[in-house]
Amino acid sequence: MAPAPAHWDLAVVGAGPAGAAAALGALHADPHLRVLLLDRADFPRDKACGDGVAPHVLDLLAEVGATGLVEDRVPVGRLRIGRGGLAAERRTARPAWVVPRRILDARLVDAALAAGARFRRHRVRELRRRAGAVVLDGEIPAAVVVGADGAHSAVRRALGRPRGPSALALRGYAPVTPGRRGAQVIEFGTRHQPSYAWSFDRGDGHANVGYGEVLHTGRPAPTRAQLLERLEALLPGAAEDGRDWTGHHLPLSTARWRPPAGRVLLAGDAAGLVNPLTGEGIYYAVATGIAAGRAAAAARREGRPERAGEWYARATRRILLPHLRHTALAARLARGRLVLAAGLRASAADQRVFDDLVELGLARGRLTPAVAFGLGRALLTPDRTTGRSREPA
Repeated sequence: MAPAPAHWDLAVVGAGPAGAAAALGALHADPHLRVLLLDRADFPRDKACGDGVAPHVLDLLAEVGATGLVEDRVPVGRLRIGRGGLAAERRTARPAWVVPRRILDARLVDAALAAGARFRRHRVRELRRRAGAVVLDGEIPAAVVVGADGAHSAVRRALGRPRGPSALALRGYAPVTPGRRGAQVIEFGTRHQPSYAWSFDRGDGHANVGYGEVLHTGRPAPTRAQLLERLEALLPGAAEDGRDWTGHHLPLSTARWRPPAGRVLLAGDAAGLVNPLTGEGIYYAVATGIAAGRAAAAARREGRPERAGEWYARATRRILLPHLRHTALAARLARGRLVLAAGLRASAADQRVFDDLVELGLARGRLTPAVAFGLGRALLTPDRTTGRSREPA
């Protein structure tokens, strides 16, 4: 193996989907870049997540040469969304996959290494700016750094960027129950709002199951026992014989997201990018990771690595900003039970509404005219089961 460079073109802190995608984006733009992936763990390793991989994620990865990641997995073509007795279940326009992060992340790291990145097990604790470089822990200099180190990002803290709203979730693996086979199931809570439980069939007899809720100032965070109790209340039997339970924080996106300028970029959870409607974060991680890697390559090519943040802001503005405004608005609307019930009824009645809401929750969709019309019609039309324009009690 060739000796490590004394100075890296790009150092990526965190080798999950955002970090591996950053390495792939940079090396696809310029295969000669010296790219270092840093992570505190060796791979494969577990990571708390819902494990759902939308087809849009695979589209992005294919653009930077990472293919064949889910060929041995079982596609999931049905999605059921419910709350308090109302439900909408349909086939999705394109299937998703449920891939444990132990598998997915290791495959993405392998793809980054095959593209030319180097990997080092190292937990980054300190970041300092020096003339012409950013230095990690006093020993790893790089022209550009991408912080992709998750919800508790050391890179974000070093930049002095505050954390925004967050949720707490508990995830485990359990035998899939018969009524939830072949589907991704999301059941929104009727208490402790906003909250929901999920069961995502992996296709091997087990499901990724869990429960999460948004944390509120002045309200104690739920305990593990309470999270399990609320999961069972929303999806009876889902957690039976469950194992590998682990909790995690989800930093939720807002309409006011702005990337940092300069040589240090943030991607994925480290950037506070988790969909506030669905808790989905892998699409954001991969999209912003690739954009950060490409920005680093463009700034290096220009001979102005300090302009990486400008390139990144330009790309992410186009990719995410309108979408984030729409998800923030939709999340506020969904806190009202009447609107959420209307959305479920509209999705059950109209495939277009269902598809557009899936896009909003899993990728970069927006609140479309079809969604607005469907919500309005559902709010104004009496519910057939109750005679009122509201969900049943």
